[in-house]
Amino acid sequence: MFEQDDHQNNEPPRRRRTGLLAGLRNSFLTGLVVIAPIGLTVWLIWTVVGWVDGFVLPFVPDAYQPETYLKRIFGEDTTINIRGVGVVFFLVFTVFVGWLAKGIIGRSFLDWAEGLVDRMPVVRSVYAGLKQIAETVFSSADTSFDQACLVEYPRKGIWAVAFVSTSAKGEINRRIPRDEALISVFLPTTPNPTSGFLLFVPKSEVIMLDMSVEDAAKLVISAGLVYPNGKDPTLPPDVVPLREKIDA
Repeated sequence: MFEQDDHQNNEPPRRRRTGLLAGLRNSFLTGLVVIAPIGLTVWLIWTVVGWVDGFVLPFVPDAYQPETYLKRIFGEDTTINIRGVGVVFFLVFTVFVGWLAKGIIGRSFLDWAEGLVDRMPVVRSVYAGLKQIAETVFSSADTSFDQACLVEYPRKGIWAVAFVSTSAKGEINRRIPRDEALISVFLPTTPNPTSGFLLFVPKSEVIMLDMSVEDAAKLVISAGLVYPNGKDPTLPPDVVPLREKIDA
């Protein structure tokens, strides 16, 4: 009987230890959720800025290098690494080139340079491909995805989130046998939405979604963990506030 009493008396401290460890674990996970996005964002920006500096600064004359000014002010032994100077030089140079390319002289020089590149067999192919990619990605025209949708992939009965780009055109539209209009959709991969598959699907087999392209991208990146509506994922984003107003 004494052994049972001793055993019962020892149970509460054991529960308290378990509760303390669970609380520490929950606090650690909560802190990790807060710190991880901030830390990864800072690390990514710091890395990209350093990469741009390492690429741009070697082309900057020594008289305009930040280390030159620092050594003049603080002495020759100064070894302070200032990141972001290369980014500033890159932005200024890019704006200047863009402004110059809009003028008559700049366009004439650009046409002459492209004509010179067209005479080089290998360089011509590489330049044409890179130029097309740059114009597609950085063009000021509206080249973004129109809408998020659902398509059956990789087989019937399994649905995947995709983005509608445009309707099928040219040879693709002529050669695919079908009885209805085709649309081209981009099917991104998880968790990296920059890679994926280009699919040409009949319009009737595509389910258009009410969520925005940004919300659909978040859904893909998070592998289904982040929905547009945290309170009610079954509703589109603009319906939840209306229901809350009605309930209020």
